[in-house]
Amino acid sequence: MAESAKNDMMDIETLKARIALVEGKRESLLRLLEQPNLGTLRIDVNQALEEMDDLIDEFKRTFPDSTIN
Repeated sequence: MAESAKNDMMDIETLKARIALVEGKRESLLRLLEQPNLGTLRIDVNQALEEMDDLIDEFKRTFPDSTIN
């Protein structure tokens, strides 16, 4: 049973690292939105931001005591 708990903890750490990467990429999308010549790509960028925000919020709800690196 201890091995299973250890694997679960490693999985949480992996998730934290991946969520941190997503948050970093979110900043890039925000900068992209500032570009005046996006055209219809703006819709896709907004959608990606919404989905990233949903993912981050879900992680925080699932692991409320976790901090993202």
